[in-house]
Amino acid sequence: MTVLAKSPGAQIERIVSTGQASPPGFWYDQDNTEWVFLLAGAACLLFEGEASSRELRPGDYLEIPAHRRHRIEWTAADEATVWLVAHLAPE
Repeated sequence: MTVLAKSPGAQIERIVSTGQASPPGFWYDQDNTEWVFLLAGAACLLFEGEASSRELRPGDYLEIPAHRRHRIEWTAADEATVWLVAHLAPE
């Protein structure tokens, strides 16, 4: 993870994944809203309470509200998955 910009209310990161996934039973539960944009590769996210996961390809993006529990089901193992992520502090 590389921090590209940071201010009191936001942080922009570049994350490169190569086959990573959330550990079994682990859910992200973050205090900030997170906005993710997939630049390259592929990934699959699952949100707690949803029956099916969401597959992301280059150009796809999601806003994940604060405390919306989610997990990374998989990222592409045969190519780098590059994310642009903005963490936004509550208003």
